[in-house]
Amino acid sequence: MRIGLRRKNEDIVTKSNSQQAQRVAALSQILDVLPDAAAIVDASDHVLAASGNCVAMGLVANDRIGPVELKALNREVHRLRKTQTRDVIITRNGSRLGEWEARLQVSPIDEDLSLVIAQDLSEERRLNDVRRDFVANVSHELKTPVGALSLLAEAVQAADTDIEQVRHFTSRMQIEVKRLTAMISDLVALSQVQGDSPLQNSAPVEVASLIKEAVDATKISAEQKSIEVVISDKINVGKIFGDEEQLNVALNNLISNAIKYSPSDTRVGVGARRVGDMIEISVTDQGQGIPEADQSRIFERFYRVDPARSRDTGGTGLGLAIVKHICSNHGGDCTVWSQLGQGSTFTLRLPAYSNGSINPMEVGN
Repeated sequence: MRIGLRRKNEDIVTKSNSQQAQRVAALSQILDVLPDAAAIVDASDHVLAASGNCVAMGLVANDRIGPVELKALNREVHRLRKTQTRDVIITRNGSRLGEWEARLQVSPIDEDLSLVIAQDLSEERRLNDVRRDFVANVSHELKTPVGALSLLAEAVQAADTDIEQVRHFTSRMQIEVKRLTAMISDLVALSQVQGDSPLQNSAPVEVASLIKEAVDATKISAEQKSIEVVISDKINVGKIFGDEEQLNVALNNLISNAIKYSPSDTRVGVGARRVGDMIEISVTDQGQGIPEADQSRIFERFYRVDPARSRDTGGTGLGLAIVKHICSNHGGDCTVWSQLGQGSTFTLRLPAYSNGSINPMEVGN
C-alpha cells in the first residue's frame, strides 16, 4: 500500500515537473524577441531560461541571478504574489563596462516561477540629458537677440526726437530680427531632419543639378563679398537617392559657411567625385581654417569656434548640426579637413544610387 502511494506521489511530481518544463520551454522562446533582457527564475534564484543579453548585462551568472537587488525583489514577489518594479544601479562584476541603470520588473508566473524583465535606462537618461541641454541652449541663444531688441526698442523710444539716432537703432533692430528669424528657421529645419520620418519625399537626385542649384542660391551673398564660387568641370558623377530639399539644405549650408568665413576677393570651390559606392561632394574655402582641437566638435548644436565672429556673420551655430543629421538620414556622413591659414574643405559622403537597384531607403518609403 505504501509502495503504491509512493509511486503515485512520484508520478504526480514527475507530471508536475513535466508540465513546468513545457511551460518554461514555451516561455523561453519569447524571451529572445523581447526588447529588454528577460529571464525565468524560481524562488531559489535559479535561472531556468534567459535571453542572450542577460549574461552581458550582468543579470545572470552560473545559472543564477547575480545582483543582490534582483534577488531581494524576486523573493519579495514570491512572498507577496504580485508584480514588483524597482529602479536600481547594477554593477557588472569583472567587467570593464561598469555600472548601468536598470528598471527591474519581476512578475509571478506560478507558485514557483517568476518572469524577470530588466530595462536599460542608461540610453533613456542620456537622451533626456540631451533634450534638457538642448532646451537650455535654445533658451540661452534666444535671450541674446530678444534682449537686444528690448533694449533697442527702449532706445528708440527715448530718442524719438532724434531722427539719426532712431534710424541707427532701427537698423540695429533689423539685424537682430534677421538673426532671430534665422535661428528659428534653423531650429525648425533641425526638428524636421530629426523627425520620425525624415525622408518622406525620397527620389533619385542628380548630383550636378543639386550643386548648380545650391551655388545659384548663394550667388547674391557671394557677390556681396566679391567671392567667386567655382564649380568643378567633373560633377556629373551620378545620382543620390534621398530628399532633394534636405540635400539642397545641407549643401547650401556648406557653401554659405564657406562664403561667410572667407575673406573678400577669394574663391570657394565646389566639386564632386565617385569613390566606390559613395559620392563625395566637397566645398573648399580660403578662410582662416579651423583649429584641430575644435574640428571634432563643430558639428555639435550651438558650438562655435569663435562666438564673436559667428555673431558678426549671422551664424546660429546650428548649420553644421543640420548638415550632420541630413547626412545621417541618407546613410552617409560629413567630414572636414582644415589647417590654420590654409582654409577648410567640408565633404558630404553619400551612397550612390544605381538605376534598377533596390535602395533600402526607397523600400522604406
